[in-house]
Amino acid sequence: MGRITTRRPIVKITIGGEDHRRSDTLAVEEPLEIRVGGVPLAVTMRTPGNDVELAAGFLVSEGVISRGEQFRSAIHCGGPGTGGRSLGSGAAAIGLFDAVDGNTYNVLDVTLAPGVAPPDPGLARSFYTTSSCGLCGKASIDAVETVSAYEVASDDMSLDAATLAGFPDALRAQQAVFDKTGGLHAAALFDAATGELLVIREDVGRHNAVDKVVGWAALADRLPLRGTVLQVSGRASFELVQKAVMAGIPMLAAVSAPSSLAVELAEASGLTLVGFLRGQSMNVYSRADRLLTAAAVT
Repeated sequence: MGRITTRRPIVKITIGGEDHRRSDTLAVEEPLEIRVGGVPLAVTMRTPGNDVELAAGFLVSEGVISRGEQFRSAIHCGGPGTGGRSLGSGAAAIGLFDAVDGNTYNVLDVTLAPGVAPPDPGLARSFYTTSSCGLCGKASIDAVETVSAYEVASDDMSLDAATLAGFPDALRAQQAVFDKTGGLHAAALFDAATGELLVIREDVGRHNAVDKVVGWAALADRLPLRGTVLQVSGRASFELVQKAVMAGIPMLAAVSAPSSLAVELAEASGLTLVGFLRGQSMNVYSRADRLLTAAAVT
């Protein structure tokens, strides 16, 4: 695997104490160019690792694919004249990628299945997608309003609020790289019926972490993700709600605040949006009927 963390020398300053020279562990941030059929589609700043999942999840979010079978294969390119390595397709792509030392490769070329339409040229990102905002550089704001292949409003899932309250701690307990760096976002997918943590991914970009989770599901042929909860470590932006809807996820929970546009999209889509999920309290901004509590709402 390629680098996920790196060490850098620093000076540790403590007010009223002594200064110390030491090394610090940092989360690696590198660009990944996603191509489809050799045509550049986007460049995102990400933490290396799970790049095939990231690309698959990104294509789901953009409405290019809606099922894992539509993602045929991917190849990591090492740059001009260096060729690349095929990463296979579907779930096999994940295993092959984990065995490749090609995480230093920052170009991933995806091949779609026969009959799957290539991305609309209007989806091409005009600028780099930053690690903080996956929508920066959209060629057109109209492209944000992607129509999902899945309808989450009719999902009849329900979840005990006390069970949901335990998800942030379960997510935090699995953030191995965050423990070393303190610099990564995380996203996890939980089964609402059992409370089981299905998958967790970390990345410098919160949208990348979600794309990796959705990509994992796509490559494992688990879309749509009915009856699941997407738990994120930070705030709930419009884009994260959009990604949940595009993957058929009926509930998104965040430990911090949602944006106004995120709430509007959640209400319009019938997604349950939970914010400020901390300890035993939470704010439910839409579709509170899916959360079961002992007390009546006043």
